[in-house]
Amino acid sequence: MKLIQTILIILLIFFGLRILFRLAAPYLMRYIAKKAGERFQNMAGGFNNQNAQKKPEGEVVIENVPHKERSSNKKVGEYIDYEEIE
Repeated sequence: MKLIQTILIILLIFFGLRILFRLAAPYLMRYIAKKAGERFQNMAGGFNNQNAQKKPEGEVVIENVPHKERSSNKKVGEYIDYEEIE
C-alpha cells in the first residue's frame, strides 16, 4: 500500500510541476528576454561612450598599420601542364 501511495505522490508532484511550469514559462521567458535586451543596450552604450571619450570631436587620427612581409614558400609543388584531348 505504501508503494502505491509513494508512486501516486511522485506522479502528483510531477504533473503539478509540469502544469506550473507551463503556466509560468511565458512570464519567465519575458523576464529573460527583457534582461538580455537591457544587457545588450548597456554593452552597446558602453562601447559608444568609450569611443567618444578617446577622440575629441573634430580630431582626425590616422593610424598606419605596418605591412607584414610575407615569406613565400618555395616548395609549393610541381607544375603540371594539362592539354585538352578531343
